[in-house]
Amino acid sequence: MSDWQSITDKVYAGERLSYDDGVWLFEQNDVIRIGKLAQVVRRRLHGDKVYFNKNRHINPTNVCAFHCNFCSFARTSDNEEGAYTYMPEEIPDRVRADVEAGVREFHIVGGLHPKLGFEYYEDLLRVLKREFPHIHLKAFTAVEIDFFAQLTGLSHEEVLTRLIDAGLDSMPGGGAEIFHWEVRRKICPEKANMEVWLAIHDTAHRLGLKTNCTMLYGHIEKPEHRVHHMIALREQQDRSGGFQVFIPLAFHPEENNLGRRLHRQWTTGVDDIKTLAISRLMLDNIPHLKAYWVMLTPELAQVALSFGANDMDGTIIEEKIYHEAGARTSQQMTVRQLAKFIRAAGYTPVERDTVYNELAVY
Repeated sequence: MSDWQSITDKVYAGERLSYDDGVWLFEQNDVIRIGKLAQVVRRRLHGDKVYFNKNRHINPTNVCAFHCNFCSFARTSDNEEGAYTYMPEEIPDRVRADVEAGVREFHIVGGLHPKLGFEYYEDLLRVLKREFPHIHLKAFTAVEIDFFAQLTGLSHEEVLTRLIDAGLDSMPGGGAEIFHWEVRRKICPEKANMEVWLAIHDTAHRLGLKTNCTMLYGHIEKPEHRVHHMIALREQQDRSGGFQVFIPLAFHPEENNLGRRLHRQWTTGVDDIKTLAISRLMLDNIPHLKAYWVMLTPELAQVALSFGANDMDGTIIEEKIYHEAGARTSQQMTVRQLAKFIRAAGYTPVERDTVYNELAVY
């Protein structure tokens, strides 16, 4: 049976928390106490370091064959108002100034365009790698990989191998949402299910790719669904070991069907902080925990650094997906701003590359 003493003993001993422990923690209101335990783990792993990188988001198209209830970004066809698609040869000029300013990573995710074909996505990587061979290409979620397999009839491994040949360096962690089918069938039934999502990351890890992982919370899921999700990721990490960082993503309710159903209710700061802290406690084998400032706001992300988080993402530049859903944050931060937020919270700002090699201490 879970209680404060048993969980505290496990944390200090470095022992793994159980499913029941995770659910019990979500039921507690003492977020400060939870945060202090998360900090034990965070400092054990990272001391006072907080990581960020110089990255730039690229969303090549918002036209999508799927109809996820929580999505505000997608358009159903090229003819719908607000729809766009950038051709591969157009994109280098859109990002060249950011590369010249020092960006080291492109984070590439977007719609599942039903008409462009797999070659469009391969060409996108080839063009960017040709123009900017030193830039790390972190691209395409497991849901996108599964879509490409459906388009082509190729296996997931064959799709990933072709993308690696085109320039893929690592994968983001999107598309995980909530794994439990009780929730997933209501919010994104067309997407790759838990087993497929995990199998794709397993394959990516086996091929030598590092990947991230996420969880979308604050909608219709319950604490037990969140903990189920974390344990599924933890078990996959035990098997394949390639997850670098976990990123909890708060649901944003503007301009989507799920938000209208929930009367545009936003997550609270306490729920955001509690979710981050419990994530740090449950995911003992995933080294990094990201406080994604675009979603949290820079101020709450700064607070999250004292509740288990050790990464604030990066400079971002042109974030579209969360802003379509009502995010009120800026679309970019400078290195100076990021370092200031980290130092003011009492931590040491460390610039990293995509795979967490340390590049500079500020």
